[in-house]
Amino acid sequence: MAYHRYLIFAMMSLTFLINSCGSAKRVKINASPTPAKSAENKTQVQKIKPSNSLRKLSVAEQVDRYVKTYAEVAQQEMKSYDIPASITLAQGILESGMGNSRLATQANNHFGIKCHKEWRGKRIYHDDDEKGECFRVYKDPRKSYRDHSLLLTTRSRYDFLFDYKKHDYKAWAKGLKKAGYATDPKYPDKLISLIERYRLDRYDLKKKKVKKETQSTPLIAYEKVHQVQKGDTLYSISKKYQVDLQLIVQENKIENNTIFLGQNLIIPQAQ
Repeated sequence: MAYHRYLIFAMMSLTFLINSCGSAKRVKINASPTPAKSAENKTQVQKIKPSNSLRKLSVAEQVDRYVKTYAEVAQQEMKSYDIPASITLAQGILESGMGNSRLATQANNHFGIKCHKEWRGKRIYHDDDEKGECFRVYKDPRKSYRDHSLLLTTRSRYDFLFDYKKHDYKAWAKGLKKAGYATDPKYPDKLISLIERYRLDRYDLKKKKVKKETQSTPLIAYEKVHQVQKGDTLYSISKKYQVDLQLIVQENKIENNTIFLGQNLIIPQAQ
């Protein structure tokens, strides 16, 4: 009887030992891929980090950042080619997704300009009206702005646009659709909405020189733009320019009286 109990105990111990060895073996096999998977996940997070940071900006902030970067370029193109800066900026914002589209980030192409037969530069392929269409690649976004000006001034289908006045952005927006720049039937409305919402037409105006003898007058000869600095508040800005706070809020369509660092605020004319 004692021997029988010993035999049962021995068999149970052997079974436990075999199972223990098997468990250790399984852990050893699965151990190697785990660190690799962890490293892979870490790399993926690092890659998408820049796009996540952009998503933190509101649409208004992204538009403001884009305008701040390219307004001067658009004005220079207007000076050289008589294309309204407001139209150029609105097209750039719309066509490039505020500078965040694939064509803008990988090809510096801010206006969706396709290769056409005469293009001899680098190319990128992207789905548009058709799959895998050919688009131009530029070394610098400013080259894209210049090519946009050349496109409108050298192709005869756009000739009639230059009969419009430079400040008539509505006529230009509708004319671009009529000339076939875009197939979207709402293209003119989108351009006009961008121009009016973000006051892009202010870049079509030339700043008037203030005479020396009138510099002390409180009247402002042209609209000013204030870039929000650290420590600025709507109250301090209104005091600085001697303009009613609510006028600044209304002019810039500010919600909840909230402004952010680097934001460009239109300062209404003082009365």
